[in-house]
Amino acid sequence: MAIKHVSKEEFQKEVIEHKGPVLVDFYAEWCGPCKTTSPILDELSSEIKNMKFVKIDVDKNPDLASSYSVFSIPTFLIVKDGTVVAQFIGAIGKEGFLQEINKVLDSYSS
Repeated sequence: MAIKHVSKEEFQKEVIEHKGPVLVDFYAEWCGPCKTTSPILDELSSEIKNMKFVKIDVDKNPDLASSYSVFSIPTFLIVKDGTVVAQFIGAIGKEGFLQEINKVLDSYSS
């Protein structure tokens, strides 16, 4: 599944109201570590079918970033049924993403 770029206006529908887990990537075009994680997320979004992946450009959506206390990028949230259930910061690599994602998916299927 392709990663969808969402705006502040789309966030409610695409993330908060979505039934199931959503990984949210807060990034900026100029951010080096963000560019490092982007291909990893592309890969994971095609491998993990039961999680939605979205990207939020912090320069275009500063209010949204601020409302989730995003002060460093990349920052990643996992939102499940409208609630933030995980937050992590930085270029953590594929194994790091899988560890965080699997924690949420394991609890979701229980």
